[in-house]
Order: sequence, then structure tokens, then C-alpha cells
Amino acid sequence: MADFWLPIEVTLKVSIVAGIMVFMIGMLVARMMVHRTFKGKTIVETFFMLPLVLPPTVIGLLLMTLLGHHSLPGRLTELIFHHSLLFTWQGAVVASAVVAFPLMYQTAKAGFLSVDKEIIEASLVDGASKWKAFLAVELPLCSKALLSGFILSFTRALGEFGATLMVAGNIPGKTETLSMAVYTAYDIGETAKMWGWVAASVIISFLFLAASSKMRFHER
Repeated sequence: MADFWLPIEVTLKVSIVAGIMVFMIGMLVARMMVHRTFKGKTIVETFFMLPLVLPPTVIGLLLMTLLGHHSLPGRLTELIFHHSLLFTWQGAVVASAVVAFPLMYQTAKAGFLSVDKEIIEASLVDGASKWKAFLAVELPLCSKALLSGFILSFTRALGEFGATLMVAGNIPGKTETLSMAVYTAYDIGETAKMWGWVAASVIISFLFLAASSKMRFHER
């Protein structure tokens, strides 16, 4: 029975870490893009959205190249983690984060755009620094959008398969996520485990998406 829970544990660990990472990066990048105008901004934003339309295998191949021994990012990550991120749960986190990033970016950007600029300017006139205005004014006003973005990113990471498989592999107890476990169980005919993992995936995804929908409803 212990082997039934392992893919669930790996999936939750990967999805939560990827969700937090995407939340922080997506929030900061979205705010920067909302408040700045520069040449080539449209190209940069289009690049951010590419993971939504690229095949997962293409994303996986690009990440394998980027994190490999022959690339600068790959060598840097080896220095930091003392091993390659390929075929590790950390590699699964990177793959899931890349695929989930556009959802967090879009939602966070919409949240920041919804904040009235006059409110921010008023807080600056009253003596608040830009950092304090961000923490005390902007974040509270778009907190629901940011939390909704986190949930959407988490659920996207939860179901990631193609890119994760190429970057992290399908190692039982180490990098095997729910989606991979379902595929493997189907392939070898373990229908009982397969449907158990399907049920777990549906329940977890449903709960988080329901929470996201509820927050969007209250925003109206």
C-alpha cells in the first residue's frame, strides 16, 4: 500500500514547490511588466506565454539542453546542488514551474492592472515609499487574484506529464508523479491502482479549482 502513496507524495511536493516558485517569480515579473514600458515588451510577454502553446516534449527537450552538462545554467545548478537537476525531483519542479508560469503571470498581471493607479499615487504623496506602497496597497488589493494564480499554477503543475517525463524521468519513489503512475499502471494492466490514482488526481484538482472559482466569484 505504501507504493500507492508515493506518487501522490512526489506530486504534491513537486507541485507545491513549483507553485511557490512560480508565485514569487510570476508576481514580481507581472508587476514589473505592468509598471514599465520598453521597446520589445510585446516580444518579451509573448516569450513568457510560449509554454502555453508549445508541445510539452519541446519544452522538455529545451530544458534538458539548458540543464545539461554542456550549458552554463546546467553547470551552475550542479555547483549549487552538487548534482545535475536532470532525473531528480528538483528537475521535475523546474519543468512544472516553466509550464505553469504563464497562468500565474496572466492572473497576476490582471490583478495589478485592476488596481487604481490613483490609490498608489495617493499613498506615495502621503509619504509612503514605493516598496511600502507595494506591500501595503497593491498586494492587499490584488491578493485574491494572486492567490487564484497560485492555485491555477499549482493545479497545472499537478497534471504536468510530458516535460516532466523528459527532464526528470519516471523513477518510482523519486520522480514518478501521479500522471506518470496512471500511465504506467495502464500500460502494465494494474487497473485498481490506476483508478485509485485517477481518483486522487481528480479530487485534488477539483478542490483547488473550486477554491479558485470561489475566489473569482467573490471578486465580482
